[in-house]
Amino acid sequence: MISSTVSIWSILAITNLSGHSLLIGSFGATAVLLFAVPDAPLSQPRNLIGGHLISATIAVILVATLGTNFFTIGFSVGLSIFVMYWTHTLHPPGGATAMIGVLGGVGVDFILFPVLIGVLILLVNALVVNNLVHHRKYPVVWF
Repeated sequence: MISSTVSIWSILAITNLSGHSLLIGSFGATAVLLFAVPDAPLSQPRNLIGGHLISATIAVILVATLGTNFFTIGFSVGLSIFVMYWTHTLHPPGGATAMIGVLGGVGVDFILFPVLIGVLILLVNALVVNNLVHHRKYPVVWF
C-alpha cells in the first residue's frame, strides 16, 4: 500500500534530517495494522503508543538490570505482552520492539529515539491518510 510506504519513507526522511536513527523493524508491522486494519482495536492510538512505549521501557529495564542474554531476549516479549494486556494497550508489534531493544542492548534513549518519535510519525501519517479515504475514520477511539 502506498500509505505504509510513504509512512516508512517519512521516518527515513526525518532520520536523515535529525541524525537520529528512527526506524526499527517493528514499525513495519505497525504500518500493516495502521493502514490495512485502521479500525481494529489493536491499531488505535492508545494501543499504538502505549504498546510500543511499554515494550521499549521493559527492554531498557531488562538490559539495565539483567543484560542481554538468552533469558532476557525471550522474557522481554512475554513480559511486554503481559503488561500490554494488563494495561489494555496490546499492540503486537510491541513484542518485537521489546526484543529489538534487548538484542540491541539499548539504553534509556531508546524510548525517545527511535520508539516515541517513530510512533508519532506513524500516527500522524495514519491520521492524515486514513481520514482522507472517504470510508475510513481514524481513530475509532483515542483512549
